[in-house]
This record gives sequence, C-alpha cells and structure tokens, in this order.
Amino acid sequence: MENFRKVRTSEEESPLPFSDLPPDVVEMKVKEGSKIRNLMNYAMAQMELKGRRQIIFSGCGRAVTKTITCVEIMKRKLGGLHQVTKVRYKTLLEVWENQDPLPGGPAQNLTVHKNVPSICILLSRDPLDPNETGYQPPEPPAGLQTQPGEAEDTSGSSTKGLKRPLPPPSEELLTKKLQVQVAGDPRGTGTTDHQPDHHQ
Repeated sequence: MENFRKVRTSEEESPLPFSDLPPDVVEMKVKEGSKIRNLMNYAMAQMELKGRRQIIFSGCGRAVTKTITCVEIMKRKLGGLHQVTKVRYKTLLEVWENQDPLPGGPAQNLTVHKNVPSICILLSRDPLDPNETGYQPPEPPAGLQTQPGEAEDTSGSSTKGLKRPLPPPSEELLTKKLQVQVAGDPRGTGTTDHQPDHHQ
C-alpha cells in the first residue's frame, strides 16, 4: 500500500435514526477537521435567531468526540434541552490511488469499505419521548444558572458556616491569642486588670 494515496473519503448516506422530525430540521455534520467555534456559531444562530425547536449533531469515526463536545456546549448555553443519543456503525468508502502504477500492474484505484462508529444526537426544546432508548432529560435550568452562584454561595456560606457553629472555640482561641500577644502591653485585655492593681 506504500504506493497508494488516499484521494477521497465518502460517507454512505443513511437516514437519520429519529422519527417525527420536522422537515426543516438542521443536521450539523461534524467532521474530524471541523472547528468547534464555527459549528457552534452556526448552531446557536439556528436555535436562537431562527427559533428552531430541534437540531441534530452527527459525526463518525474520529469526529465522535468533537460531536459530543458540541452537544455539551449547546446544552450549557441554552439549557432545558431534551436529548436523544443514537450510536450505530456507518460505512465509509475510501478511494486510494496508485501513485506509481506499473505497466500491466495492479488497478489504478482501490476502494476500501470501512465500518466506523457513528453518533447522532438530537437536541430539542420540546419534550421528547422519555421511553425512547438514549433519552436524557434536560438538566434543571435553575441548576445551570445557580451553579456559579452556588459555588460563590458555598464559599461564602462555608466561611459563615465556620463562624456560626464555632463561636465559642474561636472566641476562646482569640482571647488566648490576645493574652499571649498582649502580655507586656498595658492596654491589652490580659493586663489591664492587673495594671491598676500595681498602681494602687
């Protein structure tokens, strides 16, 4: 195969594995070399500006991971999306061209059929059948919006939480610390009681 160079890869067309799709549903075909930013800009425009209710992301082979990444970004940005995921195999047709054909040698081109894993994910603003295989309910929008806030709140409340349940120990520690630090200081709490005694 060292004299052969891959000249073309084509995907065997297969129907989308979802029923009851609107005729104008947008399918985002994610390729290995696709830029996530470009895909997301287009997909977000379709959902937000054009008001589409459903969108499909599909990818196969090495593009599967990128497809999932796009879906997760979209779910985070829009929130409240129902999801159905279908995993299957697709056939890729690769055409290889002989770079150094010998007279009377092998054929000029070879066609290779490859079965590769493929993923197809439907995101919908409208509810989908929860009994369908691969269904994921939307994450609660409140959870999505309050996650950063919760992180701030928990850090804030954890500090408050530490102050509230532990006032006696922290006060004890504070007074002990003051007594140690202020032992030679006439204005300190630990020595003011004794100072007047010395003077009288």
